[in-house]
Amino acid sequence: MKDTTSQPDPTDTEESASHPEADVAQADTDVNSASAESTESVPEEPKEPTLEEQLEQARKETADAKEAHLRAVADLENFRRRMVREKEDLRAFAAANVVEELLPVLDNLGFALIAARAENAELKALADGVEMVGNQFKSALGNHGLKEINPVNGAFDPNLHEALSQQASEEVAEGTVLQVVRIGYSLNGRLLRPASVIVSGGPAEAAKENEADA
Repeated sequence: MKDTTSQPDPTDTEESASHPEADVAQADTDVNSASAESTESVPEEPKEPTLEEQLEQARKETADAKEAHLRAVADLENFRRRMVREKEDLRAFAAANVVEELLPVLDNLGFALIAARAENAELKALADGVEMVGNQFKSALGNHGLKEINPVNGAFDPNLHEALSQQASEEVAEGTVLQVVRIGYSLNGRLLRPASVIVSGGPAEAAKENEADA
């Protein structure tokens, strides 16, 4: 029998020995790949800007800041002018409303004058007409917040009243407004003019005692 034990194939040795160029090329490829990987793994350092570039950047930032400042100043000036204009318009509009409501009062005053100059004018009719015009005038001003301060028989209030004098009275208690000489007025809660009043000092004897104590 023949020995069938496997023997090394001489062709394998021949093929391995017959391609030395391929081995060298493979080695170069491996070296280049390693070199490329090594290059890619090292990050590039950021490039420092030159002095000229820094100066140009600073000039640009300064110009932008100046432009923003000028724009802000212009916006503020426009806002101020708009507020002044709106305030003037509001004042003019408010005055127009008051005047518009007073026009009928002027008309009625003109009619009253015509009636007073008539040959057959009656005093009572004229008095009633003047009273009507006065009430109309008060109503027109009252629509805009004007209120009378007429404290007859009310307690004296130094915040709203101005005492002209003190007078003894048997009927009116001490410290009470006895007479209103001039009516006061307030506008939307703000005192325009205090009411000028005469204050009761109580009975005559009490008034004398108060004067003696004073």
